[in-house]
Amino acid sequence: MKTFETLLIANRGEIALRVMRTAKAMGLCTVAVYSDADRDAPHVRAADAAVRLGAAASRESYLNVEAILAAARATNAGAIHPGYGFLAESADFAERCTAAGLIFVGPSAASMRALGDKAQAKRLLEGTVPFLPGYHGNDQSDAALLTAAHELGVPLMIKAAAGGGGRGMRIVEDLAAFPDALAAARSEALAAFGASDVLLERALRAPRHIEVQVFGDAFGNVVHLGERDCSVQRRHQKLIEESPSPAVDASLRVRLGETAVAVARAANYEGAGTVEFLLDSDGAFYFIETNARLQVEHPVTEAITGFDLVEWQIRVARGEPLPRVQDTIEFHGHAIEVRLCAEDASRGFLPQSGTLAYWSPPKHARVEHALESGITISPFYDSLLAKIIVHADSRDDARLQLARALEETAALGLATNRDALIACLRDPAFASGAATTAFFEERAAAGAFAVAPGPPEFALAAALAYARAMQRGAFGSWTAWSTSFEPVAAVRLADATAAGRAGERTTVTVRAESPTLLRLALGDYSATVAFDGRDISDGGRVRLRIGDGAWESIAATFAGDRIDFARGPRTFVFLDATREPASAAGGADADGTLRSPMSARVVRVGVAAGERVAAGTTAVVLESMKMEHVLTIPREATIEEVVTGAERQVAAGDVLVRYAAVAAAAAN
Repeated sequence: MKTFETLLIANRGEIALRVMRTAKAMGLCTVAVYSDADRDAPHVRAADAAVRLGAAASRESYLNVEAILAAARATNAGAIHPGYGFLAESADFAERCTAAGLIFVGPSAASMRALGDKAQAKRLLEGTVPFLPGYHGNDQSDAALLTAAHELGVPLMIKAAAGGGGRGMRIVEDLAAFPDALAAARSEALAAFGASDVLLERALRAPRHIEVQVFGDAFGNVVHLGERDCSVQRRHQKLIEESPSPAVDASLRVRLGETAVAVARAANYEGAGTVEFLLDSDGAFYFIETNARLQVEHPVTEAITGFDLVEWQIRVARGEPLPRVQDTIEFHGHAIEVRLCAEDASRGFLPQSGTLAYWSPPKHARVEHALESGITISPFYDSLLAKIIVHADSRDDARLQLARALEETAALGLATNRDALIACLRDPAFASGAATTAFFEERAAAGAFAVAPGPPEFALAAALAYARAMQRGAFGSWTAWSTSFEPVAAVRLADATAAGRAGERTTVTVRAESPTLLRLALGDYSATVAFDGRDISDGGRVRLRIGDGAWESIAATFAGDRIDFARGPRTFVFLDATREPASAAGGADADGTLRSPMSARVVRVGVAAGERVAAGTTAVVLESMKMEHVLTIPREATIEEVVTGAERQVAAGDVLVRYAAVAAAAAN
């Protein structure tokens, strides 16, 4: 058996903390690594030792193999756990660890090469497991791929051969769009995984995404730990995962498990892995890939089995046999996990970066995170903020408890997908177990996740702004004669694009009945808002009562004129516009400018000054939080100025391109 006393975790954030928790429970010392962007991060403080990887304040720091191996030598680490991500599926990294005399906590390089590359895995497993029709040949020329695309027909999926997580994937509904989709998939794959090879598959329009957790050891033992349903996705990235799947019965579970074990055996697999399938409406399932690593969603499997999968990983890496054989593995209850991400539902779930002003997780759920109030969410890393997991006796109990846990969660200061996750959990289709991979995108397209605030929310924002100003002495000292310090408060939505309400300034009449009681009126809406008298200037939990209702606790933060608050399943962002001129407008950018919707790196620029372009022409491709985003010119136009360039870092709101729309008469 191999022994080691110190484990280096070559990752960051919540997964680094997750691995440390188990390692410490097993009596191991832990070593963190960090980029300059993470020098004060929770995972750095939690480790027994921490080593700086280099000057780059970006994700590339965590891919610096030489620096990671040097950190292991400097701290006498005997093993490296890669968490999940690029290094977790890098056969080259596994080999480098072994050559350096370190134990790599993961599958062997040979197994990763056999299964980690999707195309090679399909060649290995052909005739053993069911596949969708597709192309996974060695010829990666544009011509060969276009020929294969025409033979396969649409809908068609382009997928990066290496890696996973939805990156390097594009769906094609019209073969005329294939060349652009291919270029985009290759570019994203190269940036994410260091390889631009792709494969093609016929796409199922609304399947279930089912994956099976497998484990192998050095003695030839392989088991599966049941299936997870990961059908609720956006941009091919998972948002809600659950186990067991509501679409899988006992018989299908056996067949899926046996197939997954056969895949692992074919590659002499050791350690944790996930075999992924698409399940069609007719009950047929198809192998799509194997993720040779621990999955983000592993907690739901831990919940229904009672096993610590990180402990299993470490024991297998030390040369121990699997703790259980298949016949002794049982599943109990139902578990559901949601991924809380820094994304803006009102703008197509674009990733967000900035300051997380206030973080308050739920008390009665498992929460995997590396967050704290005031932490900076960098554009360099994944948009995942936290994972929230609930385990209960039944699926419906787990669903309802998780929705309630999310309502108790406060993540304010930047946009998150919290409200959308709550809406999904409470949606009748999800509640009935009928959600497919089309579920989330259909709801988003129907506007289910971008609901406009009404008069009560505008009034509550005004009440928060007014009460805070009163406490700060903005109107002088309150007396019994002071029934109206200032007759109105005005607020507007901070996001000019939110739900079609273009940042309009809304006036609310406010009458201060006492220092803690406000009477508000907005059109036909009127209400009183009572505060409990505690100072709300710095935000946090605010106790208030609206009208004759019960006292309730909401979360609120204030940053300059910005007001964020979460009440139940809804989160809102307003600006205190009381002192703005009545004519002040929020509104979208003036016509003729293309602005960055987020902090991002410019991957490439597709237009040049003086060029006349058609509507929909790709102008700039941005990369943020490991995903590429295409910005287009909205109408036929002449490019006047290209302000940015490739490889530049831009901030939200930066002008990238200026253009002049071509008049309709001129166009004709």
